[in-house]
Amino acid sequence: MTVTFPNTVAGPVRRAGRPRLDLLGLALAGLCLAVLLGALLAVSVLYALALVAVIGLSVLVWQKPVTAAYLIIGLTPLVAGIDRGRIVPVLRPNEALAVFFAGLLTLRYFVQYRPGTPLRPYITRIELALVSIAVSSSILPLAWMFLQGKEIIADDISYALVLWKFLGVYGLVRFTVKTQRQVRNCLAASIGSAVILGTIAILQTLDVPGIRPFLLTFWAPFGYEEQLAIPRGSSTLSLPAATADVLIFNLALAIAMLWKSRKQIALLVGASLVFVIGTFAAGEFSSVMGLVVGVICIAMALRRLDLLRYAPIGLGIAIIAAWPAVTHRLEGFQSAQGLPNSWIVRWYNLSMYFWPDLFSGSNVLFGVRPSARVVVLSQGTGYVWIESGYTWLLWGGGIPLFAAFVWFVRVSLKDLWARCKDLTDWSAVAAVGAFTAVMVIVALMNFDPHLTYRGTADLLFALLALAAVGKGAATDKGPPDKIGSQQRPGTVEEGQGEPIMGADDRGVDR
Repeated sequence: MTVTFPNTVAGPVRRAGRPRLDLLGLALAGLCLAVLLGALLAVSVLYALALVAVIGLSVLVWQKPVTAAYLIIGLTPLVAGIDRGRIVPVLRPNEALAVFFAGLLTLRYFVQYRPGTPLRPYITRIELALVSIAVSSSILPLAWMFLQGKEIIADDISYALVLWKFLGVYGLVRFTVKTQRQVRNCLAASIGSAVILGTIAILQTLDVPGIRPFLLTFWAPFGYEEQLAIPRGSSTLSLPAATADVLIFNLALAIAMLWKSRKQIALLVGASLVFVIGTFAAGEFSSVMGLVVGVICIAMALRRLDLLRYAPIGLGIAIIAAWPAVTHRLEGFQSAQGLPNSWIVRWYNLSMYFWPDLFSGSNVLFGVRPSARVVVLSQGTGYVWIESGYTWLLWGGGIPLFAAFVWFVRVSLKDLWARCKDLTDWSAVAAVGAFTAVMVIVALMNFDPHLTYRGTADLLFALLALAAVGKGAATDKGPPDKIGSQQRPGTVEEGQGEPIMGADDRGVDR
C-alpha cells in the first residue's frame, strides 16, 4: 500500500509536464527542418523537394505502417529494373525503399515499446524453411570457402545477401499487414502494378512508338541498349522472364479474387487478359510453360478443374495479340542446328563455365561460391550467369541449399494447399497466388533460378507473408479470435533474390 500510493500520485505529475516537453521537442525539430530546407533550397530545389517527400513519407508510414507494404508491393515491379546507382547510390530504388522503411519501422517499434510487454514470436514452418534457404546460401558456402582457403570476393558477399533481402521484404509485409482489409489492399496494389507492367510489355513487343525510348531512360540493364531492340517484353523489370513470372502470379490473384467476391468482373477479366497476353509478349518458351503450369495450379487451388475449358480461348487471344514476340521466337528453329541460338548458348555456358567446377572434387557438397556469375568480357553485359535454377542451388550452396529448397517446397505447398481450400478471407486469395507461384518456380527452375529473380522473388515472399495473416490477425469488424473462425479444424494458416550490391542481371539476379 505504501509503495503503490505515491506512484499513483506521482504519475499524473510526470504526465502533466510531458506535453510541454513534447511541444518543445517538436518546435526544435521544426526549426531544424526549416533551416535545413532553406539551405537545400539555396543549393537545389530538387534536393529540397526530395527532403519534403522523404519527410512526408516518413510521417505517413509512422502513422500507418501498412503504407510501407502497399508501396513495396505496388512499386517494386515498376522500379526494380532500374540499375543500382542510377537513382539511389548502391541500391535499386525498391531496395532503398525497403531499407528506409525497415529502419523507420524499427525506430518506431523501439520508441513505442513499453517495458514489460510480452513478446510471443510465432514462427511457421514456411518461415523456418525460408531461413534455412538463406543460411545455406550464405553462411555455409562462405564458411566452406574459408576452410578451403578460397578468396572471398565482393561478389560473393553481395550474392550471399540475396535471400536475406527477400526475407526482409517478407518481414516488412508480415509485421505491417494486420487485417483482411489490408490484405485485400495489398492484393489490389499488386494487380494494379502488374497491369501497368504487362501493358508496357505488350506495347514494347508491338514496337509502339515512344515505349522503347521511354524504357531506355532508366530500364536498360547496364546501359545495354541492344537488349531493348529485341521484340521481347522486358518492361520495367528489365527482364522478360521475371516480367512473365509476375504476370502469372497476378493472374492467379485476379482469378481467385473474381471467384471470391464476384465483383468488379470487367476489371479483373481485363487484367487477366493483360497478364496472359503479357506473358506471351515476354517471348520466353519457359514462360509459356510456366503459364500452362500456373493455369492448372489455379484450377487445382480453387478446386475447379472445369475452369480449364476457358484456357484455350485465353491462349488463342494472347498468341494473336503478342504475335511479333511469338514469331521472333519461332524463327530460332530455322537455324542450322534446328534450335534457337539462346538454347545452344545456354548449354555451352553451363558446360564451359559452371559444370566443370561444380562437379570437381567435393564442390558439390557445399557449393563452389555464392557468386553466380563469371566475368566474360565478350558478353554485352560483361558477365555470364548460371541459366539453370537447380545448377544454381548446387553451385551456390551445395546439397544443403538443395535440401533446404526441397523442404521449403514441401511445407509451403502442403500448408498453402490447406489454406486456399475455402476462400473465406483475402489471405486465402493470397494463398492461391503463393501456391501457384511456388509451383511455377519449381517448374521453371529447370531453366533459370527464378527463386531469386527480381520482381518474382519480391512478390513470392510478399504473398507468403499475406497468406500468413489469417491466423491470429485482427479483423476489420471484430476481435482477433473471430478471424479464421470458419477455418477447418486442423488446417494450417501459415504462411529468392538478388544481391544487395554489385551483382546484377542474369542468373540469381535476373
